[in-house]
Amino acid sequence: MQNWLARVRKGYGKKLASLHSWNGYIVVVLALTGLVLFQGMWRGILGEGRVIIRYIHIIVGIASLVPVVFYLLLAAKHWKQLKGKTSQKANVLIVLGLLVGWLLSGLLLWQYRAVGPRISNNALYVHDVLTWIGLPYIIYHSITRLKWLKEPHRRTVKTGSEKREILHPAAGQPQALMSRRAFIRVAVGAGIAVAVGPSFLKWVGNALSPGEAIEKIVESDANNMVPLPQALPASSPPIGGGSKGTFRIYTVTEIPAFDNSNFSFVINGLVEKPMQWNWEQFVALKREVQVSDFHCVTGWSVYNNTWEGIKLKDFLKMAGVKPSAKTVKFYSGDGVYTDSLTLEQANMDDVMIAVLHDGKIIPSDLGGPVRLIVPKMYTYKSVKWLNRIELIDTDYIGYWEERGYDNDAWV
Repeated sequence: MQNWLARVRKGYGKKLASLHSWNGYIVVVLALTGLVLFQGMWRGILGEGRVIIRYIHIIVGIASLVPVVFYLLLAAKHWKQLKGKTSQKANVLIVLGLLVGWLLSGLLLWQYRAVGPRISNNALYVHDVLTWIGLPYIIYHSITRLKWLKEPHRRTVKTGSEKREILHPAAGQPQALMSRRAFIRVAVGAGIAVAVGPSFLKWVGNALSPGEAIEKIVESDANNMVPLPQALPASSPPIGGGSKGTFRIYTVTEIPAFDNSNFSFVINGLVEKPMQWNWEQFVALKREVQVSDFHCVTGWSVYNNTWEGIKLKDFLKMAGVKPSAKTVKFYSGDGVYTDSLTLEQANMDDVMIAVLHDGKIIPSDLGGPVRLIVPKMYTYKSVKWLNRIELIDTDYIGYWEERGYDNDAWV
């Protein structure tokens, strides 16, 4: 009978150990892929590989439900074993809370079209908060586990109602200071700590003072355009009251820099009058002001932006669109990124070629000196560093659409 009970306990212990191990692997994969998705620099390095990382993050995130369900099946027995062990119970609740919170907020982000931008924006904030709480906790847990592994006299094994101290190794027998498993845990924890630190500080800074973060982006502008466009009265102070939210900087290449010598703006293709402007000519064009929200497909939004620029439909009128034209294609000054709108979409009243944001020139990090703004669509349609518009007679699939994004990016 005692042997049978020992085998049952051993099998139960193995299940919990396996559950703990798989849960650890899942959290590590989610942490590393999440950091890649959070940090904009990886877009330029990975290119379309970022889409694969995104799908891995989603699939593994959904898979995190499995250890939660599996644990709940064992929870009653485990909870009895933890009787009187407050700290271990707290650890279980924290881990379960993190997993469930990550899963629910991640599902809302995944289904961003179904839930809408305001819910997905809040879900992203919750997802971030849980990440910055959860990862340090995991690192702390790894370090404390290392201490526990190095002091085997503290470990006990249950046999019935007894506890037997695990024997020390024989005197004089050489022992490693750290087991291989412990070393891997600490190495992974240290790696995450190095990766998390800068991102966490950046996230905290943006969350606490989003206005200041935008100011810093403007101050670090790599462009050098002369003269600067003079804001209309409606832009300064901005009639939208100033943008609300934090921009996250994404790019598929290194951020380009422009000055008067390398800037030009062209509209050509199937038009009656192909046109080209240098910077001085471009900033002399008559501009308008509009207020609109800015929604990213990854879940975040910036509200009440005051943009100043020229409506796209006015550019099309100036150039004269030929009857055979079907699609408006946009080129980024980074030399890589392109996207498109149908003629009907391009003639929407709020599609703008913008040069000012909240009364200030659009900085290089946000796609300046000139960028497209398509408020009713997710912002991968709002091409940064816009320098050419081409009218074509065929459909066109843009950069991210070729890599799995929807061609119609309606919010």
